Amino acid sequence: MSASDNDVLTALRSSFEPRQLTTEPVVLDSHAVDKGPLEHWQVHTPLAVVFAESVADVQQLAQLSAQHGFPLITRGAGTSVSGGANTTAGSVVLSLTRMDKILAMRPEDEVAVVEPGVINADLNTAAAEHGLMYAPDPASYRTSTIGGNVATNAGGLRCAKYGVTRDSVLALDVVLADGTLIHTGQATFKGVAGYDLTSLFVGSEGTLGIVVGITVRLRHLSQHTETIAAFFSELTTAAQGVLDIGKARVQPAITELLDHNTMLALDEAQGSDLSQRGNTLLLIQTDGHGASIEAGIIREVLGALGAEVSAPGSTESERLIELRRHARGDGVVTEVRVGEDVAVPRSRLVDYIRAIEDLAVEQQVQLKVVAHAGDGNLHPTFSVPSSDVATDDASPASAMARLHAALDGSVRIALEMGGTITGEHGIGTYKLRWLDWEQSPEVIDLQRSIKNVFDPDYRLNPGRAIL
Repeated sequence: MSASDNDVLTALRSSFEPRQLTTEPVVLDSHAVDKGPLEHWQVHTPLAVVFAESVADVQQLAQLSAQHGFPLITRGAGTSVSGGANTTAGSVVLSLTRMDKILAMRPEDEVAVVEPGVINADLNTAAAEHGLMYAPDPASYRTSTIGGNVATNAGGLRCAKYGVTRDSVLALDVVLADGTLIHTGQATFKGVAGYDLTSLFVGSEGTLGIVVGITVRLRHLSQHTETIAAFFSELTTAAQGVLDIGKARVQPAITELLDHNTMLALDEAQGSDLSQRGNTLLLIQTDGHGASIEAGIIREVLGALGAEVSAPGSTESERLIELRRHARGDGVVTEVRVGEDVAVPRSRLVDYIRAIEDLAVEQQVQLKVVAHAGDGNLHPTFSVPSSDVATDDASPASAMARLHAALDGSVRIALEMGGTITGEHGIGTYKLRWLDWEQSPEVIDLQRSIKNVFDPDYRLNPGRAIL
């Protein structure tokens, strides 16, 4: 049975130092939601925020949650765009941002051990001193934490070559719902003893346990990279270029696609002139000792499709990679927009883009497409002018109704093409309504059975991922 709010706060105050515990309204409000949409979600102010500074702190809070029955919402930097850190009624937020130490850097093994609050970019800076890198690089890499990346199995620009977060996690230290500390996995690249619990925790969005330590695999930091910017007159031709690169059996480290509306938004926000140079931009980076050879093959492939391709040694292309990281966040203030991160088989990339272009016309909405095109992960964004929403009504033909019809349609089209409702952002709270479009009742029930084993009282991050 759940204790009263006063009992919970009394227990928290007796267990944590004043510097670790706050009930300040401003802090509570800032920790109630993340960067995800709040549609379909009622915002709840948490009872308190606890800033853990050690594994023992996390265990203590988990034990208090078990004793008093309050929901425990684990949070990193709050950069989730799917509502993964949104709080529920009567909940306490566990912030892991102060657990930000790199515990070990073992360059000879190409392994690092970190606390969950370590910033992705900081780990890469430390690894670079040894000629290594941590491969997953979400657009939020300068602010997002490794623990948050693990929770959502985050991706990024380099996924097509180096994989998502799960492919770089070797072992985890996890606090379970009752406060028990366990270790899963190993510090070796190979290890097949027992069930793969490490992979189970990665991408579980904090619903099975609280990750307090992460052993990650590092990769060689290439001293040789070459970046190519290719401008196309047609979006679907650029998408075909991605397939043709694959047919040439070249594996770029980065393959990113930006459509014309995205370039217009970037031009307005960043002062660039991308939209004047073509309808669609492909940004490609090769790495390794063969970077120049592979780049030469790619230039030939894209040139054959009529692209305007940057010359070898162009410094502009590197700047464009950084611009790409802002491609979804830089919106137009006069727009209302919705969007998601579906993925389709790479062979259906052209078909998918054509289908959602038709969908946008049908629903009378604007469309922007950004894609990690190398692995078929797209971020279509639909928008309407804010003025249309200001005068909106509740009719099926209203601007917001058309926006959501386009969004739902884009998800259904991805599934019909053998894709998924989320390539790297997780389910969170926002995408729960689509989960049963992709997964059968039997599969969802099986996942809930797993949840029951680890957290039978449903106190850890309730209301997201599968629930």
